[in-house]
Amino acid sequence: MNRQSIYALSIKQPWAALLVYGIKQIEIRTWKTRRLGQVLIHAGKLLDPRPEAWQWITTPRLHEATQLRGGIVGTAELIDCIEYSTINAFHADYQRHLNAPEWFRPPRMYGFVFQDARPLPFYPCSGTTVFFRVPSFKLE
Repeated sequence: MNRQSIYALSIKQPWAALLVYGIKQIEIRTWKTRRLGQVLIHAGKLLDPRPEAWQWITTPRLHEATQLRGGIVGTAELIDCIEYSTINAFHADYQRHLNAPEWFRPPRMYGFVFQDARPLPFYPCSGTTVFFRVPSFKLE
């Protein structure tokens, strides 16, 4: 397959693993995006320390996936960016983003909706807090 420049989004563990394995379908952010299409999932070097994040790690495969940090761990199709302007709207999608209602911060938050997520062989690289290009990445 051709090598190309593709965008990635850095996500803290365990959320990156949960997204790549299809348990989490929406990534919550404080900013919106118009970007759609294939996105690489980058596992950040920092961990989410909240216990509620780790309650979803229930299998050896997921536990192993959370050990991968500081690189690309998977890919998914970004199909939408939805706005949450109330805590009730945020809570209504709980099963898709897995964040407790208390995590909502007014006036609004955004959900990046993903589908067709899958793991990829680990590819070490630096990340950043917004979408970033990964040059010459071979998507298998």
